[in-house]
Amino acid sequence: MSHSVLVVDDEPNIVMSLEFLMEQAGFEVRVAADGEAALKAMEDKLPDLVLLDVMMPKRDGYDLCQMIRAKPEWKEVRIIMLTAKGREVEREKGMALGADDYVTKPFSTRELVERVKTFLEGRES
Repeated sequence: MSHSVLVVDDEPNIVMSLEFLMEQAGFEVRVAADGEAALKAMEDKLPDLVLLDVMMPKRDGYDLCQMIRAKPEWKEVRIIMLTAKGREVEREKGMALGADDYVTKPFSTRELVERVKTFLEGRES
């Protein structure tokens, strides 16, 4: 069984691109368009890693990251935040709330796939 990635972003073009990239890299991919849908998806089936946009409707990425980290049974889930907000203070906020990595848009697709692989290496499939 391959590792699973949950892509959480409200921008359809980014979702489509990330879904394609992650599937090409051999990951099982699910998508959610906002924080509420992401929580439901995680309750249905826990992913190994979440690619999480910061700016979304209903529940932003910071709030969702904090909620994921608050649940002990979700502590193993890796979180990579994706955002157009590139200021250091935003990065520090994401990391302080429990993100494993913070990537600013636009990003190198190859580099992002490598980061995902690095976080999931060594984990049992």
